[in-house]
Amino acid sequence: MTTISPGPVDRLDAALIELLAAEPRVGVLEASRRVGVARGTVQARLDRMRDRGVITGYGPEVDPAALGYEVTAFITLEIRQAGGHDPVAAQLTAIPEVLEVHTITGAGDMLCRVVARTNADLQRVLDAIVSAEGVVRCSTLISLATQVPYRILPLVRAAASSHGADTSGRNGHIGLRAAFRGMYVTDGNFGLDRVDRVALAHPNLRADGGSDDPDGGSIRAGRSSPAG
Repeated sequence: MTTISPGPVDRLDAALIELLAAEPRVGVLEASRRVGVARGTVQARLDRMRDRGVITGYGPEVDPAALGYEVTAFITLEIRQAGGHDPVAAQLTAIPEVLEVHTITGAGDMLCRVVARTNADLQRVLDAIVSAEGVVRCSTLISLATQVPYRILPLVRAAASSHGADTSGRNGHIGLRAAFRGMYVTDGNFGLDRVDRVALAHPNLRADGGSDDPDGGSIRAGRSSPAG
């Protein structure tokens, strides 16, 4: 099996991730229109991020509370070391209320995030967990409120910003915009009013008219010619 090495994301990747997070059903053609790049570039970027494991799926986000599971708890497990973690984890996957299981450092061996309908129902879930072969004991913390829900977009933005850092000015593209004065961008859909957008979405576009885009996006720049 071929392993794809992880790598940084740039501003175009981040823009696509944000768009898909906000509108998971948006198509490639519409996405290309929104971010202002060619359809082929969007498809190539999505394929690359999926192959590298950056994008792991396009499924809906489900709130357990909306399904009636309003109690969230974190359970630390101590297990018998002779059997190892994998057999225990395999048994925990059979319990629907177990949402995540992590091997951890510290006093415990494994950490589980679970949900239940009520506190009384949580006891049922706990009984199912401790009955798993290899579990010695557990300790439970009940979540009273979610102060910061699971999020990923701020991390995506930070990764893209660190990868595409540019000190040339506002938005990192003042110098590039200045170089485009009196120039136009030709890609079928682009016009003079799209230069700023192209600069933001395509940090690899060079002022000399070429493109360093590794995806081979069909963006070209040229001198504007007088009308007539």
